[in-house]
Amino acid sequence: MSVIVEFQVQSSDFELGRILRMEGASTIELERLVPVDESTVPLFWIHKSARESFIRGVREHATVDSVSTVEEFDDRMLFTLDWDARQDHIFAGISRYDGQLMTAQGTPDRWQFEVRFHDHENLSGFTSHCRDEGVAVELCRIYHPTEGDVDPWYGLTDPQREALVLAVESGYYDIPRGCTTKNIASQLGISDQAVTERLRRAIASLTAATLITAE
Repeated sequence: MSVIVEFQVQSSDFELGRILRMEGASTIELERLVPVDESTVPLFWIHKSARESFIRGVREHATVDSVSTVEEFDDRMLFTLDWDARQDHIFAGISRYDGQLMTAQGTPDRWQFEVRFHDHENLSGFTSHCRDEGVAVELCRIYHPTEGDVDPWYGLTDPQREALVLAVESGYYDIPRGCTTKNIASQLGISDQAVTERLRRAIASLTAATLITAE
């Protein structure tokens, strides 16, 4: 049975965390990892960051071949990083033990990951790998996505469930829409952008814990 683990790691403890450890970037969200030949290209969002200084800082790292902007908005930018993931103990461990990265979000000091493994044996192998490599992994939560009595909300955090339920009840997914993300943001007391990201992560978690697991 598959198992999902949420854990935290100091940014200074793994390669990508050190690469992206820019003081000007308050929040970094990993969008996805794209395998290209023998390297791995991550796409990630940077919030409230100085674009030029961030790119200059990232390029200083020896494992980075290139970094470029994919999309740019008023408050955030989507970057792609051509980078050798084999030098990173966290991502090497996830790959070695057949893990599936679901979400990853970080600050200059700390990153939080959500990863699904096929079973507890693979999860144990991953944590042992990190320990052997000197990476301090702080486990926050471990659960089986198909066990309703253990995780009744299918992997959703309380804020994600609150936002998703409110969006459905308010008609956000109706045609035509009964509300906007700004309406939801006003009720939750958060920003419009935060609502959009929370809903996206909620749908990703819900899908991973139900449809993908069932397959």
